[in-house]
Amino acid sequence: MPEVYLNGAFVPAEQARVSVMDRGFLFADGVYEVIPAYGGRPLREAAHLARLSNSLRGIRLPEPLSHTEWADVFRRLLAGTAGIDQAIYLQVTRGAAAVRDHRFPAEVGPTLFAMTRPLAPRDPALSERGVAAIVREDIRWGRCDIKSVALLAAVLLRQEAAEADAEEAILVRGGLITEGATSNVFIVLQGALFTPPKGRQLLAGITRALVLELARGAGIGCEERPIDLPMLRSADEVWLTSSTREVMPVTHLDDRPVGTARPGPLWRRMNALYQELKGSLQRSVDDPI
Repeated sequence: MPEVYLNGAFVPAEQARVSVMDRGFLFADGVYEVIPAYGGRPLREAAHLARLSNSLRGIRLPEPLSHTEWADVFRRLLAGTAGIDQAIYLQVTRGAAAVRDHRFPAEVGPTLFAMTRPLAPRDPALSERGVAAIVREDIRWGRCDIKSVALLAAVLLRQEAAEADAEEAILVRGGLITEGATSNVFIVLQGALFTPPKGRQLLAGITRALVLELARGAGIGCEERPIDLPMLRSADEVWLTSSTREVMPVTHLDDRPVGTARPGPLWRRMNALYQELKGSLQRSVDDPI
């Protein structure tokens, strides 16, 4: 079994143990990050760790490790992956107290956990058929800008999507698109790219920011602006972005075709830009990390 990192030690996954009194278990009192690593190199590591810092501030939990120390943890975990692309998962909870109490416990240290898992290869058929999505009411809490481990709403929404043979649920709150249950959303209208603006209603995705950066660098018109349901339904293209999905084209929405019901030309251009960036990180397994 691969090693995982737990509270300062690297141990086989089957030997890792966390107290049943841990507040992450009892209250979902914790935050997390997922970082893709290509060729042993984390993509946008600094941005992910900056977002972790923001999440920790949001739940009033001091940073347990510096960004340099987290990077050292990642290097150790990735060293045993034989160059296979990985997703790094890290989680910080407020720790285990002697008594279950909603109030913050005094003098309790946080629980730190990190692991890797192989990233599944991209399905070649994605560029030919895309994926399906459904539209659902956003039932999540009011601080979606914090990457909280309290994911029950997302679990229920993703399960509903799975039961509808869809990849994702795109969420609507107050008539406006927020994001997907586990992704950010982009639409293409008349050749321009749009995504909902950052705020407490959605997570500031690292891949979302990267897509905006790539688009601006390539001269593709893009704008962060509110997107209502009619705009979504009339879009020429719809994309989902996340650290593990990269940029995924939605070709059917609530069983209705999006555009031509095939991945569109702007997605193909963006996907090529993204794959070029990814390829720049990939290397021989003999190179140092």
